Amino acid sequence: MNAPGLIIIVPILAGLLLLCLPSALLRIKAWTAMAVSLFALVLAFMAIGEEKGLTWMVPFLKDYTSGDASGKLVTSLLRLTALRLDAISVWMTILAAFYAWIVSVYTLSSGKEGEPVPNFHGYVLITLGFAAGALLCDHLLFFLFCWGVLGLTLFMLIRGNNDEQAAAAKKSLIMIGASDSLMILGIGLLWIVQPSMNISGIHLGTDTPLAVGAFLCLLAGSLTKAGAFPFHTWVPDFAETGPAASSAFLPASVDKLLGIYLLARLCLGMFILNEWLVFLIILTGSVTIIAGVMMALAQHKFKKLLGYHAVSQVGYMILGIGIGTPVGIAGGLFHLFNNALYKTGLFLSAGNVEKQTGTDDIDQTGGLAAFMPFTFASSLVFALAISGVPPLNGFASKWLIYQGVIDLGSQGGVSATLWPLWLGMAVLGSALTLASFIKFLTGIFLGARREELASVKESNGFRCTPPVILALLCLASGILASGLVIPRMIMPLYQKFDFVGFWNSELISILVILSFVLGFLFYAMHKLVKIRVAESFTGGEPKKEEKPVVVGDFYLNITRAPFFEVIYRMAEKKWFDIYAWGKELVLATGKGLSILHTGLLPLYVLWAAAGLIILLLVFL
Repeated sequence: MNAPGLIIIVPILAGLLLLCLPSALLRIKAWTAMAVSLFALVLAFMAIGEEKGLTWMVPFLKDYTSGDASGKLVTSLLRLTALRLDAISVWMTILAAFYAWIVSVYTLSSGKEGEPVPNFHGYVLITLGFAAGALLCDHLLFFLFCWGVLGLTLFMLIRGNNDEQAAAAKKSLIMIGASDSLMILGIGLLWIVQPSMNISGIHLGTDTPLAVGAFLCLLAGSLTKAGAFPFHTWVPDFAETGPAASSAFLPASVDKLLGIYLLARLCLGMFILNEWLVFLIILTGSVTIIAGVMMALAQHKFKKLLGYHAVSQVGYMILGIGIGTPVGIAGGLFHLFNNALYKTGLFLSAGNVEKQTGTDDIDQTGGLAAFMPFTFASSLVFALAISGVPPLNGFASKWLIYQGVIDLGSQGGVSATLWPLWLGMAVLGSALTLASFIKFLTGIFLGARREELASVKESNGFRCTPPVILALLCLASGILASGLVIPRMIMPLYQKFDFVGFWNSELISILVILSFVLGFLFYAMHKLVKIRVAESFTGGEPKKEEKPVVVGDFYLNITRAPFFEVIYRMAEKKWFDIYAWGKELVLATGKGLSILHTGLLPLYVLWAAAGLIILLLVFL
């Protein structure tokens, strides 16, 4: 069996084996998960050299093909397990394996404390195997099968012992399952228009209602998996109630990879989008940016804040791919890779803070920077990266997206005419992201430490190492963006392009580092000057001890502004929650149907007769 097939098979088999092991062998299960995910990562890197089109997951079956019925069955199986090896599928598989390894390392210390959820490591490996299957396969039915299994593992990786986790798990499963149903419908419509199940063989125009319907159904599945507006509401609930390791692995990384991967396949290969579909995608991306970050600003629970930012950042990826220009598509895909780095790191760092303090409320923490230095340093890097501050990787990918939006303005169509609006929303999203992460960093790590947190100390090495690794990768991929990462890794995903204007990430990095050096020199020179230090006083009286400042109160003004107050109240009442709307519709329908079930036999006979008459009228 070749390396791509092993990437799928080995994690699934190892995960099933771990499900059978007793919980007493938890440490062995954790080390096994780390070893298997590392093995898959190595195989994924080996597959880079095999990027030559289609291959087989089980190539030895070709020797048993024949003209009889069994041979035809084997041939059909071969077609079903055809794997497509190109740059985008291989690199996303590498990232999926890498994040499975990172999460496994993070949970190596859980032997004494128990797993984040029951059978966590087994479900992580099963998720990795089926994620690799979805990313590498070329057959829509096999893709749909892997995609559906991932919905079940998503449910299992949040399932806990309290009502909040159970509700979030159920909501995630129902929303993902509903989108899967739409994808089945989309594939059926696609088969009617173009009878082909091979992703690489589909290149369909969107000039007929059936083709548009197929695209919209598949698009809904992609946006739900990625967590984009208006299918996003499962992500904040998952992030708030789920374990940090589960949130880091799924909504922050693997689910984003899968959702945006499908979007890229739909927009760049399977369909030729008309003007209005392009407008719809760009509008969805822009609204997702603003809606996610505005909700994040109002949060006091830092895990839910990160959940809404996981939604907001998806908007940049959708916007970049929807633009359709080479630089915009490169920016969207680069932002996908970058977001997985710093968003995974943020969830893992938040998990460290929650474990050490026992709370996820920003207003109940503070002053932890000196006592959790590695977590603070990593979180600082992640916060600056997600806010688009140079020279970090988030700035590099957002810069490409901004260039793509400007490049869109030179083209025709409705979307091109509105390019200043798209650019303004994207830049505003970055500014608001920085504002919310000032709240995040200040509330948790800066200011005065509370007395009840006096015993807080840094997490152990297993829990600190993954965020540090991810922070270093954020730095490296930002500094080397224009010289190495974009030309060698991002451009091969679609096509080469020329940068608009002058931009050199290495030069920017040198200038930023130089500014820090000069700042420290000025600070050192200031310290050499002798300054008289006196005790603080107010009105001739000694200054009284002040209570810690509650950072979240500064952001209440946003929620109380005349226009935004209405929006936030609507959000609290679930006006923008498609799951809540669907739930109310189902309950109302059930209530209406229950009225008809009176228990009287004559009424049931009447309904049966009416139904039979309707069927006769329809089919005769």
